[in-house]
Amino acid sequence: MAQQVISPDEEVVLGEEISHVRLITLNRPRQLNVISSRVVSLLAEYLEKWEKDDDAELILIKGVGRAFSAGGDLKMFYDGRTSKDSCLEVVYRMYWLCYHIHTYKKTQVALVQGISMGGGASLMVPLKFSVVTEKTVFATPEASIGFHTDCGFSYMLSRLPGHLGEYVALTGARLNGKELIAAGFATHFVPSEKLPELEKRLVSLNTGAEAAVKSTIEEFSIDVQIDEESVLNKQTIIDECFSKDSVEEIIKSLEVEAIKEGNGWISPVLKGLRRSSPTGLKITLRSIQEGRKQSLAECLKKEFRLTMNILRTTISGDVYEGIRALTIDKDNSPKWEPSTLDKLDDEKVNLVFQPFEEDLELKIPDREDCRWEGKYENSAYMQIPK
Repeated sequence: MAQQVISPDEEVVLGEEISHVRLITLNRPRQLNVISSRVVSLLAEYLEKWEKDDDAELILIKGVGRAFSAGGDLKMFYDGRTSKDSCLEVVYRMYWLCYHIHTYKKTQVALVQGISMGGGASLMVPLKFSVVTEKTVFATPEASIGFHTDCGFSYMLSRLPGHLGEYVALTGARLNGKELIAAGFATHFVPSEKLPELEKRLVSLNTGAEAAVKSTIEEFSIDVQIDEESVLNKQTIIDECFSKDSVEEIIKSLEVEAIKEGNGWISPVLKGLRRSSPTGLKITLRSIQEGRKQSLAECLKKEFRLTMNILRTTISGDVYEGIRALTIDKDNSPKWEPSTLDKLDDEKVNLVFQPFEEDLELKIPDREDCRWEGKYENSAYMQIPK
């Protein structure tokens, strides 16, 4: 008999205890299951409680409606713009939650239907098992609105093959379920009509034994191949262009490739980069480049600094302008400041990367037993002809 462990008044996240299985349901379908302060608090509460519970063996995470999770609650940040530290607590909690998910001691499975973006995707990618469908859409679009690739993605994206991570982070490119499997950001592809039955089977399995969980998921999963036009088939060009040291050089390299026959896919990429926040692009590129040499803990600590400095408008107010244009006024006509890449020098960018005083830094252990490390190494992407 399922035991509901959440009061009827708190419905943004539902938690159920079913024998040895624990089920988390993101339950804000009208808001695409965005991650608010209350969502962060409840997720942390459930995960911490169940990790210490000897009866809890398997954790399932899913979303209701058209989205697994569309990421952070942008309106929450926008509403707090006049008090630059109004979101400090929720940001701190979110980074702790990201660390906890990466290092969680019990078997976790994400059942990912629909949109999984930004911080929402941090509830998917690090898990031991991430199940996607033909309806799954992944992206990290933060740079385009003056923010940065956060919630551990400077660590995860920087560990993708070649420079695919820079491409995904800077362009906000959307990857479908097949591409997530190929890239190693998901472990299994299950047709959407089979997902409810898989959930039932995992619940009835009633164990967190990894071999048993994997075997059960594989009963429902199918092998998939990326489509011929997939950007993952453009690795050579992506590596050539996105390996450059600066955003300006990346754009110049793309411009050279764009005029070559068969490279029509590059024009929309260039258009997107040109309309994105120069500040967001420069911060994001540097964060991914640094992430390649940093541990998970170092990436999370760095990202925490970036998040707080961006919200404090240390060098630009672009994040609030981006949110305004995208979700408040919805005019899609942001006015960036500075307006072009050449007006933002490296010395200014350095300011958002500077460490805080020790007592203001994110306090997480420097552990390297995160579950995601090397997850992509046997992925199909590694087998794609170069």
